[in-house]
Amino acid sequence: MTQQQPDQRPNIVLIMCDDMGFSDIGCYGSEISTPNLDRLSTGGLAFRQVYNCGRCCPTRASILTGLYPHRAGVGQMVNDRGRPAYQGYLNNRCVTIAEALKPAGYRTYMSGKWHCGGHYNVQKPETWSPGDATHPTPVQRGFDEHFGTLCGAGSYFFPPTLTRNDTFIAPDGMDFHLTDAISDEAVGMINRAADAEEPFFLYVAYTAPHWPLHSWDRYIEKYRGRYAAGWDAVRTARHETLKASGLVDPKWPISPRDEEAPPWEDIQDKDYQDALMAVYAAMIDQMDDGIGRIMSALDARGLTDNTLVLFLSDNGGCHEYISHKGRWADRLRRPAMDGKEVVVGDAPGVIPGDRYTYQSYNRPWANASNTPFRMFKHWVHEGGIATPLIAHWPGVIEPGTQTDALGHVIDILPTCLDAAGAEYPEQHDGRPIKPVDGESLLPVLRGREWSRQKDLFWEHEGNRAVRQGRWKLVSMFEKGDWELYDMVEDRTELNDLAAAKPDKLRELSAAYELWAEYAEVEPWEKVRGG
Repeated sequence: MTQQQPDQRPNIVLIMCDDMGFSDIGCYGSEISTPNLDRLSTGGLAFRQVYNCGRCCPTRASILTGLYPHRAGVGQMVNDRGRPAYQGYLNNRCVTIAEALKPAGYRTYMSGKWHCGGHYNVQKPETWSPGDATHPTPVQRGFDEHFGTLCGAGSYFFPPTLTRNDTFIAPDGMDFHLTDAISDEAVGMINRAADAEEPFFLYVAYTAPHWPLHSWDRYIEKYRGRYAAGWDAVRTARHETLKASGLVDPKWPISPRDEEAPPWEDIQDKDYQDALMAVYAAMIDQMDDGIGRIMSALDARGLTDNTLVLFLSDNGGCHEYISHKGRWADRLRRPAMDGKEVVVGDAPGVIPGDRYTYQSYNRPWANASNTPFRMFKHWVHEGGIATPLIAHWPGVIEPGTQTDALGHVIDILPTCLDAAGAEYPEQHDGRPIKPVDGESLLPVLRGREWSRQKDLFWEHEGNRAVRQGRWKLVSMFEKGDWELYDMVEDRTELNDLAAAKPDKLRELSAAYELWAEYAEVEPWEKVRGG
């Protein structure tokens, strides 16, 4: 049955991937095959400078609520640190996009990773408690339907905390892969929504390409040997493509290879390193196929022309190394569905990709993912917080355009509400709601003049930053020195102007202190000490 919903307010499909760097999709410079995302970019708008919060759950809290993560209760991760800003789950003084859109008559759906509802010990399923006060779930925060995982990471073949609404479920046999399931469930949600009169909001939260490196052989085989030239060659090629596309200014030199990443010619286990990146690329390719199925479902139901689609990443490429021993490895070590042992840890000789491995792609390849920027997930230098953002909305967005509009994930909620003609509430369930921190990007989508009215701020585990127009102040760990960069001239953060411009440093550091008080940020050492 093909139809157009009678309510002409736009449907909204928000797609977010996990731990993917700025240059990891084709339309942002990559050699990885992403034809569906490329078509969205060609038919829509690509943002050059949009930011996330540098880590999975803080970004998810912000994108859903329009608040800085501390103000939503997820200032660090999902562990409860005994402080309102660090309780590890969404508080009752914020609303999600779903909660704000439902009163406006929208149906609301989510397929994928939640990760802002408290801590789940994946080794002790008997302690999981979806829906209590400290474990709010998507259906309790405004979504009519949810399929996906509640925790942050796990096997793609037998993921922990897999749920349908508030009921834990098991993977559907040995043919199950979470990326495919997230895509297929999203397609089902679109088809159910299309049969209703109301417009819908669909949040598709992939776990790909977050570790562990898991994909199907048919995707992995496309990339075996593709990375035999190494990470230096990949970084150079991506930088040249980004410059040619206009997404990166040619005057910005690529950042040096990370100091902890050896030159490719010094690597002994090149086949193993090639295999790591091949599986990572396969995971993105597999996700892109799923996005193609989502777009095909919109096409088949006649909904594409009246649907705003947004795509972005929750943080930059992930440098994390997975050891084969220690407490963390023990937490990750769960037998496969058939009872066979899963080999945990990054070690040459263990080829990644199948259900019996649990590995990551490590720092040098993450450095390539974040081309041309410095640092990684966790940090708030550009490599940790810069995200691609693609917006597609036929008849509204001019196809094949780019913008320098300065955006942040806190802008997604006000943009969605603005597009839907919905109001941001002052109260919800009888409780006052914190004023939104983000600003609507709808004028940018419509091709109108727009400039950011407020500075942007970051804090994560002591890593701090301020973005004010062309200026960025950033510090690696709270005891580190402030660095000052001119983002127009030097977005790859290679020329520190802190000593040359002390007045600007003092102005921005004072602004940060005022924001930290507003957001209830506390010193990381104090928070970590509990």
